[in-house]
Amino acid sequence: MNVLRLSRQSLFGSSRRCYGIMASHTLRAKKGKLALPNRPQLGLRTINQRQFHVTPLQQSVKSFLLADIGEGITECELIQWFVEPGNTVAEFDKICEVQSDKASVEITSRYAGKVTKLYHKVHDIAKVGQPLVDIIVENDDGMDLDMDESVTTEQPTSTTNAIDLHETKPPLLPSVRRLALMNGIDINDVEGTGKSGRVLKENIIHHLKNIPKTQVVDDLSQSAKPASSDDTTTNLSMIQKAMYKTMTASLAIPQLGYKDEIELDATTKYRSALNAHLAKNPSQHPFTKISYLPIFVKSLSLALSYYPIMNARVTGDLSDVNSLRVVYRGAHNIGVAMDTPQGLIVPNIKHVESKSIFQVASELHRLVELGKNNAIPLADLQGGTITLSNIGTISGTYANPVIVSSELAIVALGKMQVLPRFDDNGKVVAKQILPISWSADHRVIDGATVARFGNSWKSIIENPALLASELR
Repeated sequence: MNVLRLSRQSLFGSSRRCYGIMASHTLRAKKGKLALPNRPQLGLRTINQRQFHVTPLQQSVKSFLLADIGEGITECELIQWFVEPGNTVAEFDKICEVQSDKASVEITSRYAGKVTKLYHKVHDIAKVGQPLVDIIVENDDGMDLDMDESVTTEQPTSTTNAIDLHETKPPLLPSVRRLALMNGIDINDVEGTGKSGRVLKENIIHHLKNIPKTQVVDDLSQSAKPASSDDTTTNLSMIQKAMYKTMTASLAIPQLGYKDEIELDATTKYRSALNAHLAKNPSQHPFTKISYLPIFVKSLSLALSYYPIMNARVTGDLSDVNSLRVVYRGAHNIGVAMDTPQGLIVPNIKHVESKSIFQVASELHRLVELGKNNAIPLADLQGGTITLSNIGTISGTYANPVIVSSELAIVALGKMQVLPRFDDNGKVVAKQILPISWSADHRVIDGATVARFGNSWKSIIENPALLASELR
């Protein structure tokens, strides 16, 4: 204890003496410069301003990984690069666009630096958790804060494995890229008239019209030749993969079919009145005309309020019937099947029960415009409770729509036709007829329920006065 006390006293005494010596001297000006006075010899190295230096910036290569984008998605198709090796990017700059089996997503950078390597070509499949690009970043403190994601380098980074990008023009919209791929057009051969030389759809069409006729004849003659004995194999697209998985799961569900038809004469007059209102007030909404679809969707929501089982879902262990429960969902998130340039997708309109017909029409307008560019957000594709497929816009009358496992019912609309029908007096009259086809989960819903629900929906559509009377 005595030794320790003496040591502490000696230590603190030396500190006080050192501090006293330093404090007794003041900085003095010397030839207009701030200088330190001569220091007493304390066994310390004399400070020299010329010896001051900073640690040089060190560089490290960061491998930017494809993050989990939710919904159990494990892989994506890379459909567009926004960068190429040698480009400099800042944080949150767009790196690439990927297409999952649900939606397309633009990936932004979490690093600022220089791109040195791309790990995928366009249309390659990228795995979640695997690298997308390598980026050289600079650490101003000489420390690498993310050692698990980077490799420190002392030499210039090799880019021998970097992908050679053929697209030197500004990135394409998905619909334009698809049109070019379908027609076998090299985008660098097309003169773009968009901003910064971006190639637009009309540029592709113009390019097709100006292809020499001899080339077109050659192409036609090639296509007229007998098919080669060699088979051609391609991978499923992300949309096709989603359909494959969803429809395979649907096969486990016994599905009840029910078909009917709806007269649209009164609905047509109602729609005309709505469009007349829109024509007089063109600035109130983002659209100038309304189709039948918003009326069908809103009428479907009203019918669901009388038959909530049609909007429900089943939860529990399917192998144990005693664990199963029926969840009656309050929100009417009505899915609308859309044919987009990338394939069939089914976004849904949230809370139709609380929306007006014009609000439903606004949502449809928004989704259609986004669908044209394959830009529908993932949130719009999640949480659907019942689906409406308007196959009649293409062709056909009746169909056999297939429900998805998270819903209990789906309806398909056929092509509206003017057909002869008998009126109340037995006379033949022309009527606008819409054929409809229902499918329902027969494990939970019986035929009588589907028929009654279908009649309720039909009655609301055929009598728009009922639709107006039910609005709150």
